Amino acid sequence: MRTSVENLQVLYEDNHLIIVNKRPGDIVQGDKTGDIPLSEIVKKYIAKKYSKPGAVFLGVVHRLDRPTSGIVVFARTSKALSRLNKLFSERKTQKTYWAVVKNTPSKNSGTLIHFLKRNTKQNKSYANSKEVPDSKKAILSYSILKKLDNYTLLEVDLQTGRHHQIRSQLAAIGSPIKGDLKYGFDRSNKDGSIHLHSRELSFTHPVKKEELSIIAPPPNDGIWNACI
Repeated sequence: MRTSVENLQVLYEDNHLIIVNKRPGDIVQGDKTGDIPLSEIVKKYIAKKYSKPGAVFLGVVHRLDRPTSGIVVFARTSKALSRLNKLFSERKTQKTYWAVVKNTPSKNSGTLIHFLKRNTKQNKSYANSKEVPDSKKAILSYSILKKLDNYTLLEVDLQTGRHHQIRSQLAAIGSPIKGDLKYGFDRSNKDGSIHLHSRELSFTHPVKKEELSIIAPPPNDGIWNACI
């Protein structure tokens, strides 16, 4: 079920920013599909809630892949947008993801370092163990949170922010994410989602200078429910 104004899950909001829990299938910003993006739904929510006439300002700070779920931050003012852009570009945020994978990693925790090369035609990134031309270094750490009957729940902390980083790096160690056909899982999820969820985001509020730590509940399905 895609997000609408009525079922938008707001995790935090004030005059400067709004943070929502994206459902799988939502696009954060408009693309060639022409589907209504999450940014437009959030604008409608703000206009309705605060009875705002005219255009609502909303700045897109970062994105999540369409089949993933979890935390997305939007700026409500231009000042907040420029400051949030700086926070994200300078990696002054702590991002934690949950991923449900097949084939439990050989170690309970570890750090993965690869060199990712992006193929724009395929919209895919290939993980290499050594640096190759036009590749970018990708680093993440993971730990096993829970073992299910057929899958394993991993917690992933990103140290770099590369295209499809978690998806390609976990696939490279033989642990593709459930439903992720593009990166080697054997079948898709019925709703087109993958079991990758932006679980927690911590950063300093761009205006109030307070520490914020936001947690998003995963989607309501059998596998995610078994993880909690």
